Amino acid sequence: MAFDIDMIKAHYESLPGKIAQARAVLQRPLTLSEKILYSHLHADSPLQNYSRGNDYVFFSPDRVAMQDATAQMALLQFMMAGKNKVAVPSTVHCDHLIQAKVGAEQDLKHALDTSSEVFDFLQSVSEKYGIGFWKPGAGIIHQIVLENYAFPGGMMIGTDSHTVNAGGLGMVAIGIGGADAVDVMAGMPWELKMPKLIGVKLTGEMSGWTSSKDVILKVAGILTVKGGTGAIVEYFGPGAESLSCTGKGTICNMGAEIGATTSTFGYDDAMRRYLIATERAEVAELADRVAEHLAGDAECYADPEKYFDQVIEIDLSTLEPHINGPYTPDLAWPISKFADAVKENGYPQKLEVGLIGSCTNSSYEDLTRAASLARQAVEKNLKVQSEFTVTPGSEQIRYTVERDGILDDFEKIGGIVLANACGPCIGQWDRHTDDPSRKNSIITSFNRNFTKRNDGNPNTHAFVASPEIVTAMAISGDLAFNPLTDSLENENGESVRLEPPTGIELPPKGFDVEDPGFVAPPEDGSGVEVVVNPESNRLQLLTPFEPITNDQLKGMRVLIKAKGKCTTDHISMAGPWLKYRGHLENISNNCYIGAINYFNEEANNIFNPETGAYGPVPEVAKYYKANGIGSVVFGEENLGEGSSREHAAMEPRFLGVKAVIVKSFARIHETNLKKQGMFALTFVNPADYDKVRQDDKIDLLGFDEMAPGKNMTVVLHHADGTSESFEVKHSYNEAQIEWVRAGSALNKIRNEAGVA
Repeated sequence: MAFDIDMIKAHYESLPGKIAQARAVLQRPLTLSEKILYSHLHADSPLQNYSRGNDYVFFSPDRVAMQDATAQMALLQFMMAGKNKVAVPSTVHCDHLIQAKVGAEQDLKHALDTSSEVFDFLQSVSEKYGIGFWKPGAGIIHQIVLENYAFPGGMMIGTDSHTVNAGGLGMVAIGIGGADAVDVMAGMPWELKMPKLIGVKLTGEMSGWTSSKDVILKVAGILTVKGGTGAIVEYFGPGAESLSCTGKGTICNMGAEIGATTSTFGYDDAMRRYLIATERAEVAELADRVAEHLAGDAECYADPEKYFDQVIEIDLSTLEPHINGPYTPDLAWPISKFADAVKENGYPQKLEVGLIGSCTNSSYEDLTRAASLARQAVEKNLKVQSEFTVTPGSEQIRYTVERDGILDDFEKIGGIVLANACGPCIGQWDRHTDDPSRKNSIITSFNRNFTKRNDGNPNTHAFVASPEIVTAMAISGDLAFNPLTDSLENENGESVRLEPPTGIELPPKGFDVEDPGFVAPPEDGSGVEVVVNPESNRLQLLTPFEPITNDQLKGMRVLIKAKGKCTTDHISMAGPWLKYRGHLENISNNCYIGAINYFNEEANNIFNPETGAYGPVPEVAKYYKANGIGSVVFGEENLGEGSSREHAAMEPRFLGVKAVIVKSFARIHETNLKKQGMFALTFVNPADYDKVRQDDKIDLLGFDEMAPGKNMTVVLHHADGTSESFEVKHSYNEAQIEWVRAGSALNKIRNEAGVA
């Protein structure tokens, strides 16, 4: 069934005219990304040639998607905006609060028992404001969006960094924080700095063990975790057309791991096949009529260096399977080099767990390719040597692969089928281990592998690969095993080889499902009452933040000087903390507890010069706040990479942090800080980071004269009586400066709506 078909029809009807106007103004051929961006300009941003990487532009996205962990705070903010109904099609997906422990049925029941308060809240808010609601167990947000909502040439935003998955169906789909979602749901324009463009030309065709996952694992190794920051990655070329739609989605999904604004592919026959298979033939027919506008102009692809800011070329015919990790998704190893890397770096060679599925790799094609190896294991008398789990991406996928016997293939080798939810991918994993202090290795087909990401254990070496490589590794139990070249000894003592996997792009008998898990909102939700118990420890109504004043920017203290990689997982951990995502006060007790303190190289142990004692980050922050002392966070490169969670901005704001000053930011985190009315600043000279001492008092000068492009000044008053000063820069425009002056972007919306 095609949702929001009238909206899609209207978009396609207006598309040719909008593209013609854009081409006339820009006076050149257009990439796909530009066609989508310029056809979604908001009226507040008139059609002109916007400078990539410089100009802030207002857009009108077609839809908003929210997962349950981030939806709580997004909708708590939307409730304060003074609106009766969302202005664009919006959905909530309950996928993050289901912990993987025993198996799908029991784990889902446990989640319904323990998180019913949150699920009931989300459903009632959805009913009140006209939002589509996907029940727990329906599936992972990005898989549901690809199956039901994504359409070529569209633009959407979502409160999860992997919203970019929808690029597999030719969208510009961008991960954002909840405050951005509030803007769009409230009918406001949505602001984004015009992205730069990275073109990836794919030639050749994959075969054997190589899969779409290996494309993005290779790209991550080339661009690193911040190489795509501020850019859209657009894939093109004959190799791109040879990939399945869901394979394209996998590549776009992990674009979040290179910091890209989003990634996308042009409309082609693979997308058409997928739309028809998912009962959206009408969308395919509409797209066919405007197909020339749903891909970049031929001139752009013939001479990409002229139209893209950076170009990468990958020959799929020679691309090896890759394994990335540990601890970062951009440490890329071709499989031919991986065994040596394991031994040379001392990675634990015994593989304890292999995990496949997730929003990144749970398509019918993925699971059939992995299942072909499971069948080989049975046929060749191989016993799986590692624990093995399977996470279907949606109830539609789960029901279909169960019908077709694919789940049986996994279960025959000891595989455990988990709930249709994020589970271990986001740390919702009650892992079975006899010694959490032991160094160990796991391998997943997920997207991220930061320290403690999957199981909360810093000793876990997590690696990322395709589902078929993960399955082969689990069969061998040996991280140094190369399925392309190595043999295994079976139960009979015979030497056997695994043949390359084979898969099926789309189910021959079609997709099927009994209960997809969707609840449509009523036409009129004005009578729905949303109740939040004041005594709840899971949900808490928000109080608007007070604007920062000049007086508060004098005599501030260093809360933490974070050393090295500091992701949103370090700033606001997931896992067991997910249960507090709707309660700002409670979840603030995890603020920066994973960040490494520069001064003692410990986590969650910082110095309080006011008391002369060390303590946990949240407790020291509370002390400063209670005593009217502002605080500052300092950090290094790409601070806030990873998940879109705006809690990583709201928690320090709640605890009295006034400014975050770093060498560089990840895009979403910088925006989230701005939205919450804080100062997100970067060193003009990165070496000034070294000047900060843990007992400094800090002044931030220049708020009164703050203007776009105008630097501010930091003064460090050292405890020995000396002082140093240096400049810091910012990327705020006039509207964003108003967010700070109002106390937050939401406060500005409330003020304009006349909400007291």
